[in-house]
Amino acid sequence: MMDRIHKFRVGEIVDLIPSTFRTAATGCYEIIRLQPVDGEIPRYRIKSRNELHERVVAEIDIVLSAHA
Repeated sequence: MMDRIHKFRVGEIVDLIPSTFRTAATGCYEIIRLQPVDGEIPRYRIKSRNELHERVVAEIDIVLSAHA
């Protein structure tokens, strides 16, 4: 099985794609850390200025922010 490379880098600003399955702060998030690839989808630790905690999200749940 081939390892997948993370699409985003630490420090990049992304938007969290809205989902009915989670509540999240609106606005931009910063990539804080790349998570080890577990399975096929890379994951990231992200942080919003509007929340006190960090989130772990799959690469398919974020897009590069146009507001960065």
